[in-house]
Amino acid sequence: MEIMRAGSRPSGKGPEDWFTGSVRVDPLFSPTEPARAGGALVTFEPGARTAWHTHPFGQTLIVTSGCGRVQREGGPVEEIRPGDVVWFPANEKHWHGAGPTTAMSHIAIQEAKDGSPVTWMEKVTDEQYGA
Repeated sequence: MEIMRAGSRPSGKGPEDWFTGSVRVDPLFSPTEPARAGGALVTFEPGARTAWHTHPFGQTLIVTSGCGRVQREGGPVEEIRPGDVVWFPANEKHWHGAGPTTAMSHIAIQEAKDGSPVTWMEKVTDEQYGA
């Protein structure tokens, strides 16, 4: 058994290559062999969002606060709120982030394949975000 105490892992800034705007990532858990799942609490300030990306085994988001947006490639921009759970299937191109005037936090859970849980792509444009 392992207890990971609150505050025992430092917060980090979401890298500019993968995010637009101000994003904080608080690691929650990392996979330990043979497990593959990891999770983080991600907080997006208003207007902040991920770049387009995919996950080899899919991704689950659990919205904990605020009001956000999600979109899968080819689909509409959808609003998400606390208590919503979002599932992106394996290799589905998508993005997620805060609303334009409200911050949003979610717990993100995904599994790694060959050591990588995500493939990052191009940034979401302001036009795509506002659609």
